Amino acid sequence: MNVSKLFLGVFMFSLLLLMGCKGTQDLVKAEPVEERTLSEIVVTPEPEQDEVSLELPPYAASVRRTNDLLHTKLDLKFDWSKQHVLGKAWLDLKPLFYDTDELVLDAKGFDLAKVQVNGKDAKYDYKDEIMTIDLGRTFSAKEKYQVYIEYTAKPNERTYGGSSAITSEKGLFFINPKGDEGDKPQQIWTQGETENNSAWFPTIDKPNERTTQEMYVTVQDRFKCLSNGNLVSSKKNADGTRTDYWNMDLPHAPYLFMLAIGEFAVVSEKWEGKLLEYYVEPAYEKDAKAIFSNTPEMLTFFSDFTGVKYPWQKYSQVVVRDYVSGAMENTTGVIFGDFVQKTERELIDNHNERIVAHELMHHWFGDYVTCESWANLTMNEGFANYSEYLWFEHKYGRDAADYHLMGEQSGYMMSSAQTGMHPLIHFGYNDKEDMFDAHSYNKGGAILHMLRKTVGDDAFKAALKLYLTENKYSAVEAHDLRLAMEEVSGMDLNWFFNQWYFKQGHPSLDINYDYDATNKEAIVKIEQTQDPKEHQAVFVLPMAVDIYTSAGKPTRKMIQMDQRKQEFRFKVGSKPKLVIADAEHYLLADINETRTEEEYVFQFNNAPLFHDRYSALAGLKGKPSAVTVGEKALDDPYWAIRNAALKNINIADNPAILSKVESMAKNDKRSQVKASALLMLAETGDTKYVSVAKNAVDKERAYPVVSAGLEALTKLDKAEAAKYAAKLENETNGSIISAVGGIYQDSGDMSKLSFFEKNIDKTSGYGTINFLASYAELSKKGGADQMLKSGQNLGKMALNMNDSPWKRFGATKALDDLYRTLKTSGDTDKTMLLKKLIGEIKSAETNNQLKGLYNNFGL
Repeated sequence: MNVSKLFLGVFMFSLLLLMGCKGTQDLVKAEPVEERTLSEIVVTPEPEQDEVSLELPPYAASVRRTNDLLHTKLDLKFDWSKQHVLGKAWLDLKPLFYDTDELVLDAKGFDLAKVQVNGKDAKYDYKDEIMTIDLGRTFSAKEKYQVYIEYTAKPNERTYGGSSAITSEKGLFFINPKGDEGDKPQQIWTQGETENNSAWFPTIDKPNERTTQEMYVTVQDRFKCLSNGNLVSSKKNADGTRTDYWNMDLPHAPYLFMLAIGEFAVVSEKWEGKLLEYYVEPAYEKDAKAIFSNTPEMLTFFSDFTGVKYPWQKYSQVVVRDYVSGAMENTTGVIFGDFVQKTERELIDNHNERIVAHELMHHWFGDYVTCESWANLTMNEGFANYSEYLWFEHKYGRDAADYHLMGEQSGYMMSSAQTGMHPLIHFGYNDKEDMFDAHSYNKGGAILHMLRKTVGDDAFKAALKLYLTENKYSAVEAHDLRLAMEEVSGMDLNWFFNQWYFKQGHPSLDINYDYDATNKEAIVKIEQTQDPKEHQAVFVLPMAVDIYTSAGKPTRKMIQMDQRKQEFRFKVGSKPKLVIADAEHYLLADINETRTEEEYVFQFNNAPLFHDRYSALAGLKGKPSAVTVGEKALDDPYWAIRNAALKNINIADNPAILSKVESMAKNDKRSQVKASALLMLAETGDTKYVSVAKNAVDKERAYPVVSAGLEALTKLDKAEAAKYAAKLENETNGSIISAVGGIYQDSGDMSKLSFFEKNIDKTSGYGTINFLASYAELSKKGGADQMLKSGQNLGKMALNMNDSPWKRFGATKALDDLYRTLKTSGDTDKTMLLKKLIGEIKSAETNNQLKGLYNNFGL
């Protein structure tokens, strides 16, 4: 799917962590030096041979195409009370190559009223959500035929599963269908990936199929309706309904069909004559362009970078409630979860551009060219992931892009360590939903960055244009990309694709630096230490080595590592001040290198890239030079370096720095840095900083700074914090609500429990977990009866499968906290009631990731 779909997987992985409380350039042919000593040459007994398997390994092949789906026409109405889709479908097809007398369609959970072939009733077999239609005679590849199906789809009645990325397989969702869920809007929306659109219309629901489409959608006239392609007409009907006619005349995969129906506000603008639309809830109409900020500039940038102008008719983006994923790249109609729906104030230093860029890039990689099978999912998701880096680099500079890349690489490393590894092109998956992981996304994007560095920027962009142009409106696999890169660059890239796409793992590198004074040679020793049972034993690793013999610009040498252990030597005029292997910091590798304190200081002051400065700060932590380098880092042009410097400072070692920290709390241009500075001031306990905290709460616009100001007040002046909490109880922003909850948790005032119960739905993500933890902390102060009552409230939240995984996890974790406290109190009866409730939650939970996290609860 997209960045989007991986969100929950990343969230769940993050929760696992929570349970444990991310110069000149010369081409040098450097001769590798093998290092062996007699002590390393030992005689060992022959190892026992592993038993040889006599079976073929699992292979998830691309689905064989027998019929070619040319066009899909749908007529749709909806029964909101039953949550049914009343549909008519006309499918135009022809045999792909071989003659055939039958058609196999995906149709999940249908009641079938009529099935016809070329206007005549047809025989069919329907079982296991597969419809096999007897065409009545044999058709050749030159003959077209039409199938008509009249049906009722019942997506809400399906027995469905899902994954960490897409939590339901219903395909089409009715939100608040009876209008009895408070102020939640009534909506219908779809989620087709992987193969779930066949839960609301019959189709060949496979990624290597493509079809044009028409859709007639009848809804109540009060609703807005969005679908793929262009809105051709809208006709008002006598019964108060309206029929919209949508036409998509360019072919795309069936999983990309979409609908979004609801009472949206629609804000529009134009980009090079094409319509851009932003569908949001009416309360966010004035914020719509900020929610989807820089969409026109992204269209221009990605069109220029790929060499292919945005190829579709229009571009619409819509926010829906209770979405089962992060976002979805439906062609010309992207759906987002409501986590992106924020006010202009909430978007300060907290924009949605990462996910907006991701979904937009899919319109080239995923929609224009589509992975031919789910085993090749990274051909969609790797590119969309890498678009985030490209956009940040273009808009905000390389520091921002490299900071983002560091997080993506760390996410992959963390995930592979916890859940195991598989090839990027993974034909051996157990379930297609398993492909939506940090391999397809994070690793896929990181490998494209390496490929770009390997062939060079100009060749990379030219090859992308060739790849897109030659494969437009078709299905692709990794070899198609390799061939395009080879044709443009003139390089043989089998080695690159074999090790990064078709084999699993990544290198672990021990890098050591030395100097041969006799021969005046800088020495770089690199050893690949990855376990060959889990990873490829030897990776081919071209990389740059920067050699600094003085402050200023380094001399750059190019090397290629292609052995397990190698030494590279370079002639220099004097002992280098610093040598950096992988100087572009582009390798997806677990790198261990040791530097002296002096080298780290030189690195921070002279090496230019984000990673150089960031790793130097980390390497100097706890060392004497950390003070002076840290002070300099507080003025770094990139905010994440300033923020890291703040968090590394030990005030006891350098109390004079507090005046600088106070100035940053007041004046830094980045809200995250202001917030960190405020919390650092609070750690001093010095009440002279109360006024700084109050000023942040009173005057700052960015919510993270206001929240940090409240948190600082709780540490500096509890009485003043309580006054501010009372004034802010009616705030709607989640970070403020969480901060107020943090103040109330220590109050001992049981009347404040209602504040938590009333405001939980205003929080999200980690804020929800922390908010519910504060609820539990306050409940403990009310004794055993209150802990039982609050625990039962938490149980209701955890058992509601319609709530977010964050809320369910937070509620269960807080409940377990109350259970453990009661257990130590000796109140056996109440303890057993909560233990039983935790057991019910474990049994009811439908998300496998959450189930795993719950294993240690209720013990």
